[in-house]
Amino acid sequence: MEPQKSFVSWFRDSSPYIHAHRNKTFVIFFGGEAVLADDFDHHVHDFALLNSLGIRLVLVHGIRPQIDQRLAKLDVPARFHNNLRITDDVALQCVKEAAGLVRVEIEALLSMGLANSPMAGAKIKVASGNFVVAKPIGVIDGIDYCHTGEVRRIDSAAIHQQLDQDNVVLISPVGYSPSGEVFNLSAEQVATAVSIALKAEKLVLLTEQSCCNPDNGEQIQQMTTAEADTFLQQHPGISTSISLPLKAAMQSCQSGIDRVHLIDRTIDGALLLELFSRDGIGTLISSTAFEELRPATLNDIGGILELIKPLEQQGKLAKRSREKIEMEIADYIVIERDGLIIGCTALHPDVQNRFGAIACLAVHPDYQGSARGNRMLEYVYRRAGELRLKKLFVLSTQTMHWFIERGFLSSNITDLPDQLKALYNPQRNSKVLCKDIS
Repeated sequence: MEPQKSFVSWFRDSSPYIHAHRNKTFVIFFGGEAVLADDFDHHVHDFALLNSLGIRLVLVHGIRPQIDQRLAKLDVPARFHNNLRITDDVALQCVKEAAGLVRVEIEALLSMGLANSPMAGAKIKVASGNFVVAKPIGVIDGIDYCHTGEVRRIDSAAIHQQLDQDNVVLISPVGYSPSGEVFNLSAEQVATAVSIALKAEKLVLLTEQSCCNPDNGEQIQQMTTAEADTFLQQHPGISTSISLPLKAAMQSCQSGIDRVHLIDRTIDGALLLELFSRDGIGTLISSTAFEELRPATLNDIGGILELIKPLEQQGKLAKRSREKIEMEIADYIVIERDGLIIGCTALHPDVQNRFGAIACLAVHPDYQGSARGNRMLEYVYRRAGELRLKKLFVLSTQTMHWFIERGFLSSNITDLPDQLKALYNPQRNSKVLCKDIS
């Protein structure tokens, strides 16, 4: 029965995302390395699954290793400057060959309808074309980039037309000028420009490694654009496989894309884990914080009730009605994570008598042990300071030691202000704790 319960729990948890992503436009970038990998068909299966769930899908692929392979066969060295290829006539021919071959390979994989596979009965239609208008980079710092270009314009109307027909749009890092010239483009730049032009809900960048902090090796779960900018400045020697996607993510967010995801493509199923679970598996880049500590609003009451209900049933919290929380909502603060209330507490102040009562401190079981309780308590301290309160009280039945470890002292009922004595419930037999904050 355990596997069945696990599946049901997973399906219920993913269903809000299935609903939220339907009819939304996602731009997904992956490099030429992903195409060469033995497990690339797994990614294609996941693309097919996204398409079957009603997601409007635009795929942008890279071709850098494929170009290098062709140049190596010709015994021609690959030339780069500032991470951009110098595309001479020979390199341009290799670009054309690589782009054509990779596009055909991806189209072939998306056309599979193998029984007993995620592609069974998919019938995916793929559209590609001259959606990218480009211009030459020209000469920079005395370096002639030849046929290397940059995006001038994206034909968003043509792409939307294909998406409206339920086609998956496949775009190569090749652009065309109005005069018929062909330019080699940065695939990351193309993906960024396409997501911005389409006003996509998401840009997903499949990277060659996880985005980790070089100082401690830990994966970075989320960053704002400001934090990403600081990160790049502090780590100028970071791998281009991370720095280029990060810069693309920052540009996209600053141009109106709500969320950009950096996902290690070497992790099987990483795309699905990132898009259909609350915590994901990659690195989320956004203009504003993904998790926010803020004052509660009336719209949060349902989330607060859902969070504290199990604790009320266990006797850890006193029962509160919806009406009571609604009347006191100005006293509450919450931690919201991607639309879910994962933490809450309340500071009920008595400004005249200069004391406050901390109540209803709760953190979702899945997010405990990450200092979120401390963050809320620090917020309460700041709020109490703003109100010039002198003392804080807590009534607790099962979390006394948590507060004692944070400087609260055991006290007696007789030490409570008259206003709190009147509210004390002898049946709960709560312990009294207090802390001077003046």
